[in-house]
Amino acid sequence: MNLSDTTTKQHLVLYLQVHQPRRLRPFRFFDIGSRGEYFDDRQNKEVVERVARQSYLPANAILLKLIKKYPQIKVVFSVSGVAIDQFKEYTPEVLQSFRALANTGNVEFLSETDHHSLACMMPGDEFEIQVLDHTAKLHEHFGVRPSVFRNTELIYNDEIGKRVEALGFNGVFIDGVDRVLHGRSPHHLYQHPDQQGLKIFTRNYNLSDDIAFRFAHHGPLTVERYMSWLQGIPAHEDLITLAMDYETFGEHQKQNSGILNFFEGLLKALAKQDRIVMATASEAIVNLKPRHILSVPHYISWADRERDLSAWLGNDMQRDAFDCMVRMERDIKCIDDSELLERWRWLQTSDHFYYMSTKKNDDGNVHAYFSPYPSPYEAFMNYMNVLNDFSYQVSEHERHPLNNQKAGAIRSEAERRELHVPTWAMNLQNSYEH
Repeated sequence: MNLSDTTTKQHLVLYLQVHQPRRLRPFRFFDIGSRGEYFDDRQNKEVVERVARQSYLPANAILLKLIKKYPQIKVVFSVSGVAIDQFKEYTPEVLQSFRALANTGNVEFLSETDHHSLACMMPGDEFEIQVLDHTAKLHEHFGVRPSVFRNTELIYNDEIGKRVEALGFNGVFIDGVDRVLHGRSPHHLYQHPDQQGLKIFTRNYNLSDDIAFRFAHHGPLTVERYMSWLQGIPAHEDLITLAMDYETFGEHQKQNSGILNFFEGLLKALAKQDRIVMATASEAIVNLKPRHILSVPHYISWADRERDLSAWLGNDMQRDAFDCMVRMERDIKCIDDSELLERWRWLQTSDHFYYMSTKKNDDGNVHAYFSPYPSPYEAFMNYMNVLNDFSYQVSEHERHPLNNQKAGAIRSEAERRELHVPTWAMNLQNSYEH
């Protein structure tokens, strides 16, 4: 269905993902029952400090400098809650640099699950709770209230779209998967088939991955060449969505590759031409009309060649680990212990399951690059040892049934924070009352 034939200037939305997981420390079978520490604080501190030094701080400095000189530069960020927490702990200067970008008014922050989790795959309200927590965290640290959403690793289907729209968001980012677009271009704004208020951004994965994964292939990519690709997109295709990990700039692609110079040069080149307008996601929603309905009945993501859930739930180890973690939810939430609840949510971070992937070839190489483990089997055994020890901690606590008072407290907390997306909390309270 064609919703609009309106012609307008091409918009480009550049969305950059910031995430750092809390990696687990080595936890042996014989450590089960020791009630030890699960997270490798030393390694996490080292990684966050290194990536801050190599990527976040220099890239943010470039961006802030250029925005002051070229106010037409606009960028979209999503910063996971676990990354924000670790910046606060280890590199507060990174938080300050993102706050400075937020203050320019040229940078938009997206909402996501606070723990970069697969909560959308869990029953009940865990997904909604984590989204609300992340929204509150963005307001606390950056003074912003997001209106556009991106799910962990761009995992999406129509049902997730409904849940996102019910939370009050008017836009969502997904990957421009060929089997979903059915020959249509990713260079348009789309609309959810049932929720007319939810607009859909489809990432051009080829142009995005040319920077994120192929920048140094056959010699570094040049700004001139990349701009020629962008300017070769037909003028009637009015929305170019680029999305990649922010760590691309200085960490995944090292500084000596010239990636930071490319980043600066690309932003300057975009600012100095007038055919393509850089925009935040919210600006694009206001300025453009959706061209088509886009139905996504099955799960998609931006990971691996399959672009589905197989990066995290593709083998028996991954599914077993995920199911064991999910089965702990009821017991955890019947315990009045916020520390245990937070640890359980750190164990939900999608990276833990990503490390267990047994894929081969190029996808397997990418999984291995990110993993702190020698093999996916060791990732699985370490995670399960931690989970078994954690279950002992949970079993020692007195349980209290979740009651109407607690359900009401969820709604009260949302209202206290004056968030714009508390609709789900009222529904949750009603479900407990009946």
